[in-house]
Amino acid sequence: MLAAAASALVNAAVAALVGWLFGGYAGLMTGVVIALGFALPFAWALATAGVYPRSTRGVALFVLDHTWSLPNTAAGAAFLVGNLLAGHRLDRPRSRGSARVNVVEQAIPGYATTIGTVIAGVSPRTERHEDLHILQARLLGPLYLPLVAANYAVFALLPLWLVYHDHRGTPIRCTRDYFLLGVYPHTWHEAWAYRRDRRRP
Repeated sequence: MLAAAASALVNAAVAALVGWLFGGYAGLMTGVVIALGFALPFAWALATAGVYPRSTRGVALFVLDHTWSLPNTAAGAAFLVGNLLAGHRLDRPRSRGSARVNVVEQAIPGYATTIGTVIAGVSPRTERHEDLHILQARLLGPLYLPLVAANYAVFALLPLWLVYHDHRGTPIRCTRDYFLLGVYPHTWHEAWAYRRDRRRP
């Protein structure tokens, strides 16, 4: 419960500060309202699922997620709200003590999706892969999402990956293949995760 309250407070305070810097008092109030719209559901998830373990590790990860990696956590909170509005369910057993929020259903059919500390549609087979994305976000903090977005944009417009892509094993036959079999798995964060998946003992 303490982690949930602290999370909501941090998100609201940062949003209020950003709003005030860009829009004065009106911006401050707008920032608070917007922040609470995703911070409160996220805090509810933290509290009801017992996401952060009551340990030194749990405290350290909570602090990391609400300082250096706060932009990722906020994006994940917004992602959680979108999932809840779509009728998706919080996976409490899988979330408990994991330092991440799990949603039962997939946000994108056929794929587990991770934003910040929120994973939608994870399975035992994909859990290790998605956990690496959370680690990447925690390591790179505010740089993570811009770097991911930039890599997607560059590889979509300038497909350097075609040079080293496995054309025989994974041929690109249409636009859908171009993005799902080409751009997506070759972005730096996915390539890292898939490479580690292949090395799994």
